[in-house]
Amino acid sequence: QVQLVQSGGGLVQSGGSLRLSCAASGFTLNNYIVSWYRQAPGKERELVAVLRPAGGQTNYADSVKGRFTISKDSVTNAMYLQMSSLIPDDTAVYYCNAQHLFTSIEYWGQGTQVTVSS
Repeated sequence: QVQLVQSGGGLVQSGGSLRLSCAASGFTLNNYIVSWYRQAPGKERELVAVLRPAGGQTNYADSVKGRFTISKDSVTNAMYLQMSSLIPDDTAVYYCNAQHLFTSIEYWGQGTQVTVSS
């Protein structure tokens, strides 16, 4: 079955760290642009981080620069989002996304809740 399965997340105090994982099954992440999005209550889904397959270029939302790191592992066929120095504004449901570089076929993870308490 072709899917992205997320794990990680949960409740953490402000200043803490979490790592989100997103495992691909039924396809490999080679040639996929991998991204993390988040959606807070009452807000639109926003792009948090992107990792491109050619050259490994990364881009981050200004609000998370220097605190979040996106990565991908070809051995585990998974992508990750390492989050540190978390603040309450980071509270949201986080989604992983993989979009094929040439065909634009994309897959979404099921979403995982991250809650940062003050």
